[in-house]
This record gives sequence, structure tokens and C-alpha cells, in this order.
Amino acid sequence: MKNILLSADSELSVFSVPDEVADNLQEYCLEFCCNWLHKSPDAAKYRVKMGSVTGVCYSEKDFIDYLNQYICDEQSVLIEILTDVYEADNLPEEYVGLPYFNF
Repeated sequence: MKNILLSADSELSVFSVPDEVADNLQEYCLEFCCNWLHKSPDAAKYRVKMGSVTGVCYSEKDFIDYLNQYICDEQSVLIEILTDVYEADNLPEEYVGLPYFNF
């Protein structure tokens, strides 16, 4: 398990995820937000009608739920929410250099 940083235009959160996810974070995140959310029957609860179009509403925690329920046997967990940290430039020293994705 490795630590990563995630956000959805909010405070950054530190999660512990399987090594494969951490090592390929962008690919896993893009599969979730660009494919699975829009196409999987299991993601229907994230789809929201907005006028004549359907959008998706989700957070980084939903990505972790997706990993835990549909992708990985090892369970990912929240380590810490970095209060008042909204970008990777202001990280505490212990988290500098971690893989990062902003949804």
C-alpha cells in the first residue's frame, strides 16, 4: 500500500491505496471519471440530469469507494484530510512528491 493525494476541487486528502493504483494513478482516475461514471450501470447514482444533459456528481471519496467495491481486493483508506490545503504547492513536507490527482 502507498499513499496518494486526491481532491475534487476541494481540500487535498491523503489515501492509502494498493501499489498498482498509486503507480498508475492517472490511468485509474481517468478510467473512473471518464468511462465508468458515464457507462457503468453501477454508477447510475452519480448521474444527474442538468436540463437537457446528464452530468456526473462525485468526489474523491467516491473514487475510493469504486476502488474498494469494484476494482481492488485490498481496501483503500483515508489517512488524513489536509485542512486548508487546496493545491500541491502547499503540502506538509511528509506528503511532498506523492502521486496526485485532482478530479
